[in-house]
Amino acid sequence: MKDVHDSPSAGLTVEDHRYLLDWTPETNAENLPIYMRFNDGHKLSITVYSILMVFSAIANITVLVALIKRRRTNPARINVMLMHLAIADLLVTLLMMPLEIGWAYTVQWLAGNFMCKIMMFFRIFGLYLSGFILCCISIDRYYAILKPLQSGNLDERGRKMVITAWLGAIICSTPQIFLFHVEVHPKIDWYHQCVTYHSYPSYAHELAYNIFGMVMMYSFPLTVIIFSYASILLEIFRRTRNPNRADSVTRSSLAFLGKAKIRTLKLTILIVFVFFVCWTPYHVMCVWYWYDRESAQKLDPRIQRGLFLFACTNSCMNPLVYGLFSIKSCRKPVKVKPKLYNIPTPRTSCIPPPISSETKLSPLEISLKSLE
Repeated sequence: MKDVHDSPSAGLTVEDHRYLLDWTPETNAENLPIYMRFNDGHKLSITVYSILMVFSAIANITVLVALIKRRRTNPARINVMLMHLAIADLLVTLLMMPLEIGWAYTVQWLAGNFMCKIMMFFRIFGLYLSGFILCCISIDRYYAILKPLQSGNLDERGRKMVITAWLGAIICSTPQIFLFHVEVHPKIDWYHQCVTYHSYPSYAHELAYNIFGMVMMYSFPLTVIIFSYASILLEIFRRTRNPNRADSVTRSSLAFLGKAKIRTLKLTILIVFVFFVCWTPYHVMCVWYWYDRESAQKLDPRIQRGLFLFACTNSCMNPLVYGLFSIKSCRKPVKVKPKLYNIPTPRTSCIPPPISSETKLSPLEISLKSLE
């Protein structure tokens, strides 16, 4: 790592030349520009990524271990999908974050051309996979709640969705292997960097690829999540407000459905809020940068770097929203009355108790048991 401290502006900017369009031809070894030296931006990256990596690793490993134990007694589709979500977030945590920390420390790329291509693939693979698994969870909840009696093997469909998510993440990440490569600075032969310079035929091709990434990583998952959970809420409200309809809920279970409605509403708001807050600042900055590069570069560089770093917090929040939140609800004691004794005994289980013949529940109510 080459570190030069003789410039008075060394601590005033956090620019990183990996985001620039081309090399600076005026560069010389005696007076390196700030973005080719270890600066405040690199310090910020190392600090933030280190904190996120520790927190995300603890949270996701905890959720993954709990889900593996829970699957032994309750091999439900949602548990399998939550396991894949934890794995995807661990890929971000254990591959992308250490890469960013090491890259920020060395400034230049020291691992060679092969590792440049491979690591750039995994740099976004986990992010794509996490978003696609979120789509699978949303779609699975949509069918479980709204179409519980639809023909077909639900478990088989769940497996196909998870396989599709993995294949989709591989396909979307593969272009990174062909775009990134190591180049040597034309004026400083010891300075190597993993970049995309000269990989695009024109700026229009680069813009098209970036827009494709934004759509697949942000717009598509957000649309699926909002549509799925909004449809569930609308269906619940429709049936509770029309008690005289043939497919409406029974009066004896309105209290249960009310709890499920409240729980679903809270979970929906939390899911959409976390995904939106984590990813929107990053993509707003991207759109601004593509539309008007000059004005975007005038924004405080520390704010720019902070917005880019903020997107990775989604891998830290997922285990809290989907994992710990779900596991906590399943560990909530349920009082069950034995047949021979009138003494309530606590029971911890994620499987609802058997439904007696006297209790008549609609398919919607039965499927909502997974949310209670």
